[in-house]
Amino acid sequence: MSILLLVTLAGGEAVDFSRDVRPLLNEHCTACHGGVKQAGGVSFVTSEAVLPPDGWVVEPGDPDASVLIERVTSEDPDVVMPPPEEGRPLSDEEVDLLRRWIEQGAEWEKHWSFVPPERPDPPAVADGDWPRSGLDRFVLARLDEEGITPSREADADRWLRRVSLSLTGLPPSPGERASFLERVADDRDAAYAEAVDRLLASPHFGERWASVWLDQVRYADSEGLGLDRRRSVWKYRDWVVGAFNRDMPYDEFTRKQIAGDLLPNPTTEDLVATTGQRLTQTNAEGGTDDEEFRTEAVIDRVNTTWQTWQALTFGCTQCHSHPYDPVTQTEYYEFLALFNNTADSDTDNHFPTVRVPTDPADYAKADELRARARTLKRSLWADEYAAVSAATWRDVVDLSGESRNASPVRFEPVDGGPAQYVLKDTSRNTRVMLDTPVPDGLKRLTGVRFTGMPLDVEKAVQDSEWGFALSRIFVEVIPADPEDPRFDRLKSERAKVEAANAAAKEKDSKAKPKELPRGLRIARVVADEAEPYYDPADSLRGNGSGWGPYSRIHHPRSAVFVLAEPFGLKPTDTIRVELQFNQFILASFVMAAKRGALEVSGDRRLTQLVTKAEWAARRLELTDAEKELRKIPAVATPVLRERDDRFARPTHLFDRGNFLTKAEAVGGGLPDELAGGVEAADRLELANWLVSKNNPLTDRVMVNRLWARLFGTGLVRTEEDFGSSGERPSHPELLDWLAVRFRDDHGRRVKPLLREIVLSATYRQSADASAEVRSQDPENRLLSRGPRFRLPAETVRDQALAVAGLLSDKVGGPPVQPPIPDGVWKPFSDGPWRSPAAGDPDRYRRSLYTYTKRSIPYPMFAAFDSPNREFCTPRRLRSNTPLQSLMTLNDATFEEAAAALGTLIRDDGVESGIRAGVLRATARTATDAEVATLRSLHDRVRDLAGDGAAWTEVARVLLNLDELFVL
Repeated sequence: MSILLLVTLAGGEAVDFSRDVRPLLNEHCTACHGGVKQAGGVSFVTSEAVLPPDGWVVEPGDPDASVLIERVTSEDPDVVMPPPEEGRPLSDEEVDLLRRWIEQGAEWEKHWSFVPPERPDPPAVADGDWPRSGLDRFVLARLDEEGITPSREADADRWLRRVSLSLTGLPPSPGERASFLERVADDRDAAYAEAVDRLLASPHFGERWASVWLDQVRYADSEGLGLDRRRSVWKYRDWVVGAFNRDMPYDEFTRKQIAGDLLPNPTTEDLVATTGQRLTQTNAEGGTDDEEFRTEAVIDRVNTTWQTWQALTFGCTQCHSHPYDPVTQTEYYEFLALFNNTADSDTDNHFPTVRVPTDPADYAKADELRARARTLKRSLWADEYAAVSAATWRDVVDLSGESRNASPVRFEPVDGGPAQYVLKDTSRNTRVMLDTPVPDGLKRLTGVRFTGMPLDVEKAVQDSEWGFALSRIFVEVIPADPEDPRFDRLKSERAKVEAANAAAKEKDSKAKPKELPRGLRIARVVADEAEPYYDPADSLRGNGSGWGPYSRIHHPRSAVFVLAEPFGLKPTDTIRVELQFNQFILASFVMAAKRGALEVSGDRRLTQLVTKAEWAARRLELTDAEKELRKIPAVATPVLRERDDRFARPTHLFDRGNFLTKAEAVGGGLPDELAGGVEAADRLELANWLVSKNNPLTDRVMVNRLWARLFGTGLVRTEEDFGSSGERPSHPELLDWLAVRFRDDHGRRVKPLLREIVLSATYRQSADASAEVRSQDPENRLLSRGPRFRLPAETVRDQALAVAGLLSDKVGGPPVQPPIPDGVWKPFSDGPWRSPAAGDPDRYRRSLYTYTKRSIPYPMFAAFDSPNREFCTPRRLRSNTPLQSLMTLNDATFEEAAAALGTLIRDDGVESGIRAGVLRATARTATDAEVATLRSLHDRVRDLAGDGAAWTEVARVLLNLDELFVL
């Protein structure tokens, strides 16, 4: 129904449901009739429980017949809504608003942000000469409505400083300013465009905008929680810098971070992009529950994804359906299921990791080697697994044996399957000895299959148990006759090793003896997945790792151990298998299989795994590729990897959000209200939905984020909440126009959009305004003047270093540790804080590269409201406290900057030096009054402490001018 028709029907102003009615319902009704609580079966989150045919609360067109009006106008305290104890009654104006809405048909609209944006036409304006682009027309039309005239254009050097800080986070140098002003005198518009193009092409552009993104994805160089240890994730930070500098389209930027590992033939950079999802907090303290913190990490990924890309408080639905938005608790866990099958599990070594070359020039070589190795590994595994699966296996139904270093072992027969051993308790270095007679008719032994299982196989599918790592396995045949000649070769091999050990001992008393051969030689291990946590062959080496489902187990897991050559059996023999479980994690949890079973085979087809020349050649090629890959200097970086579908973790709804109280199982999916019929079965399909045209939020949220960094406040002030409880846009049509332009005209590239905004008449305005305009637009929400707001912490520090000539221009690399006050650094781990020596360029790196420890924030950043990066921070809240002044007057970095700036400007004479200092600090010329004041300061300090101290004090004043702390 059109607005015009509504006005005609109602004979008055049309009521906009999203603008006028929904906020009223949210304020007065949804606490009792919303997503959390639905008293009387009524919810004002969706229309079904309110409007016919299912609802009974509102009769469209007839307010007097509507229960809603009856209840809000009742004078009976037992009937009136809201109840007196729940809140204030509706005002006459609010009741009239509801009446008019019902009279006009009670049209129920989707919340504005849930409707995909369409491109509006820029409106007509009174002054057609002022706009420089379409966005200016939207701004000016709104100012026209309010009777406000835009501010004058800012001075050219003021605009240059503003745009330099906006785009690169660094001030213009005196040389850049001089060149710009010279060009302005020749061709003003060309000068502005060329300056913007230069800034967009700067490598420092990526550093400035990476800082914005790292707030969203809660980037830190430490784990958080517990010991808050170091972890190496700086390659991701550098990837983000590079992505912004290359102007990677936002849809590609999104896909790589959410599902880079699922792309066809993922590159090193694709994998590093997924590190953004691994920035969750982990807890490697002894005694903590690995599954609890793995689950917390998955929940954090879900919440961060929604906050970052959709600006919705999706996390509310972990415990209950959303109080205001049409998202249910079930939909929360359906979405969580898309993230719940990654291989990471809160381990202290951050598995899975990928070796990322320290030099990006080696990425191409690493990509080629990794792709070759991955193809070989997967094809070999597929062939080998098919071979062991096709072999004939005999169940071991008669088990006996003992357990060492653990409780007694129990054996349970299983109908139609192999017998199982059971250990109730385990301890470190658990060993299980299993004996079985030779199955009837088995003439030879070519392989053994071990299956490790949860103690409670059925329950573990829902609530996983601690997994296991089979550190060592020995397969022996015990003959009835100890002198059986079949074992002469083993005796001979043992004798040779004993002799070699004795000879070595005679030469060197400290020589480590070689391990004596034991049992039958195992040549190949074939696990039930292509890329397990550990190399399955480690179970033959005794190197402390081993094969197994690390660190949790939902399903039975198996591996086949193939003998180097078939071994002939006699009916009187006993087959003995010894299992050693030496691994433990988090100081307390022994990784031993508490339940297990054996199968044996005499199938000669298993022997081809050892003898087949073509397979041996592929293994050699794989080994060579992996050796070459290891030669490249690299840093192990945590990434995402999807688990094998056969061992997928099930996802259950958590009752009241408690992961220990699981309700019904759910599959992967997207919220119906937003998905528009799109379905997602994995993270890649999820990422594709996020950047599809059907998604109403992604482009709006990104455009709003960029706008907020340029103007201080987003078109939607609540950057973290585009939902029903957030603020409406100050300029709705402008937001949609920018979102569609970003998506369709700019191909979701950030640089062209930023270029358009900073060259606009809106951005060019002076920040000055009359008292009358300031009273009409106190927070500049109407954009009646240019932006003026406090700079972020990193820019405050970087600007001081740049003005002083100290700032290093090195891009990328490991984090650095600039000086901090004594007593701040008292970590549980991490060792000492190691600051580079004075004069070392690493001491003056950009703030982006400062080591970020969540439990001990860098003091200067904390003073200037930088987040500790424990959680997603869509926008920083600004404060203004005396601590900030104390920091810039006393912090070691600012002390060194003041001394360096003083040295830079002192050689040209007092007046010239002062003018040069003001120019470097503020990008403008000094006034005579400023020069006189600073000269007086210089002379007084010089007389007291000497010329060097005088210039340092002048520089200190310059670095603490108010205008240096605002855009």
